[in-house]
Amino acid sequence: MSLHADLLKQAWHLANKEPRRPSQASLRRAISAACYALFHRLVDEATRMMISRSNRDSLRQCLSRAFRHSDMQEVCKRFASNQVPKKLSPAFDDLLPLHPKLVSIARAFFDLQEARHQADYNTYRPLRREEALHHVEVTEKALQDWELIRKTPQADAFLTGLLIIRRIQG
Repeated sequence: MSLHADLLKQAWHLANKEPRRPSQASLRRAISAACYALFHRLVDEATRMMISRSNRDSLRQCLSRAFRHSDMQEVCKRFASNQVPKKLSPAFDDLLPLHPKLVSIARAFFDLQEARHQADYNTYRPLRREEALHHVEVTEKALQDWELIRKTPQADAFLTGLLIIRRIQG
């Protein structure tokens, strides 16, 4: 099983682990695992697109370390509001309007990053199981949507932008 699928499975398990009184640790880790499931799926897809030859797993792994959550969140924030970041607009000249599923995936990524940050660092606010389950469901939907659009030119440009947004001149 792939890492993103394992993380999603773990998120479901943690969100449902204690039937009566879920621990805050389980709920917080469920949100984190859900967030990382989408993160790792997009990074894996991007590295496979950029390095497509077989037997290049070591090189893909090196490339995957270049992805930064903050850069990815910046790109997703723009896509989530149905806008292409100015630096990426040349790659989308003939690809607009944005596919609604791509907008939805970007929104999910952005929201999940925010939720993970709150779950990891705002420990004074108690979480409810419904909140954790919601984030796991959002992740599952985003992963399903990704499967439907992953081979489109918009998806390729989006994945590239996740890595290079801060490195594009202009």
